[in-house]
Amino acid sequence: MVRKILHFDLDAFYCAVEELRHPELKGTPFAVGGRPESRGVVSSCSYAARQFGIRSAMGMAQAIRLCPELRVLPPDMREYGQVSGQVMGILHSVTPLVEQLSIDEAFLEVTERPEYASELARMVQSQVKERLGLPSSLGVATNKLVAKIATDVGKAAVRTGDYPRAVQVVPPGREAEFLAPLSVDALWGVGPRTRERLAARGILKVSDVLAASAEELEQQFGKLGRDLRRQAQGIDQRPIVTVREAKSISQETTFAQDVADTETLRRALRQQAAQVGARLQRGGLAARTVNLKLRWTDFTTQTRQTTPSQPVDDEEEIYRIALDLLASNRPEGAAVRLIGVGCSGLVPAVKQMSIFDMAADPEALAKEDQLNEAVKALRKRFGADAIRRGSDL
Repeated sequence: MVRKILHFDLDAFYCAVEELRHPELKGTPFAVGGRPESRGVVSSCSYAARQFGIRSAMGMAQAIRLCPELRVLPPDMREYGQVSGQVMGILHSVTPLVEQLSIDEAFLEVTERPEYASELARMVQSQVKERLGLPSSLGVATNKLVAKIATDVGKAAVRTGDYPRAVQVVPPGREAEFLAPLSVDALWGVGPRTRERLAARGILKVSDVLAASAEELEQQFGKLGRDLRRQAQGIDQRPIVTVREAKSISQETTFAQDVADTETLRRALRQQAAQVGARLQRGGLAARTVNLKLRWTDFTTQTRQTTPSQPVDDEEEIYRIALDLLASNRPEGAAVRLIGVGCSGLVPAVKQMSIFDMAADPEALAKEDQLNEAVKALRKRFGADAIRRGSDL
């Protein structure tokens, strides 16, 4: 059976959420990110802003030079996390085979559904727009590699100055033909350095990869050479990895510039913990281990972990543990290039009773269980931040 894979990507997600909250922004140049006076960067920018040459990860000061009337909004990661949870809920209503890649991106396998994959793509796009007001683009193909690239190609082909809302379909058997004219850096694993090495050997497009001999590619690039040739043929047999199948769940943030501000790092951890907790609860899982990943300014990476007394699936507990790990492993004022939270040792989530629980009032425990289940149900339906603890207000 030919596989049917959708790659789903929300268009300028942060900006789209802000337009829903502030309709007056629609059609205007604005960006979400840090202030220029604090060396902030553009996290996301509206398509009107992109007409001025502004791009994500650009320094905000440079963005304002390109567009002096640019409006700058601070990121609201709590809101984005909540909306992301609602979006993922819609995707899971289409198929249980959903692999969430980030806050605004996912793969779906719909092979078992009778509809054409292109019909399902437009249905998903329509549901997300009608229920949440968010624009999205999708790539449709027989595997994850080509579906992801199809989304990128579809978005790039739309030049209206508005959200692309693209659906790009690659028919079965046409994968290599679709990829051939693209720049070689469309393939996974080709960053700036590898692209330069390939260009030095006359390999500029995906078709050039196929024209080169397999022996030459392997001799010069090793395993990457073999992988590039396989990709250029449009071959990718990787399965969809759902939360239940994953050995670990993690979220990372790579900053465009080194960050020494503790509050910024805490906000990143908060958003990551919410995403990880929501994915655990959606899969009915809990984690035996919580880890913190830090990449320093010299690009060395440090990972520290701890094992709670009981498996955890609650975002607040994950966040608290991550904060403790940050405090105990980051020298005061030290700048960070990347920060991430991960959970591993995944097991089915089961209520564990401590000796204090056993001594407590059974009726009170029953009410607490009902409350916890209600909270989880709300978060599952409306997103990780649909309901919060009073201590967070």
